[in-house]
Amino acid sequence: MGTVPETTTFALWVMLCLELKHFAADYLLQFDWMIRGKGSLTMPGGYAHAGIHAAGTVVVLALLGLAPLVILFFAVGEFVVHYALDFAKAHYGDHVSSSERPRTFWAFNGLDQFLHHTTYIAMTYLIVLQTI
Repeated sequence: MGTVPETTTFALWVMLCLELKHFAADYLLQFDWMIRGKGSLTMPGGYAHAGIHAAGTVVVLALLGLAPLVILFFAVGEFVVHYALDFAKAHYGDHVSSSERPRTFWAFNGLDQFLHHTTYIAMTYLIVLQTI
């Protein structure tokens, strides 16, 4: 077995840290008022939730040693993408009840999470590209 390239190790650390941040922001730091506000452009909940994700990204990327301008780019990008995905889910999936239509409910939930995780794959790819 050969050694793992340094770039691969760095990419795995980026993904692991972003996924851990996602878990904390989506499941530990998201409150009812945030969830209720995701489908409205005039309520603060969705903005606060996306802001927690962006702030977490700042922390993760700073700990990984990225430049401040790069960190700002990714934090703003994550805020916009995360807010848009949650807003879309609120409009297309939140009317689906987990008790009345469980398959559809979990399909919406899975698609939402898949798109968020795909965002982290794209972020990791771009971060690795700019560091090599």
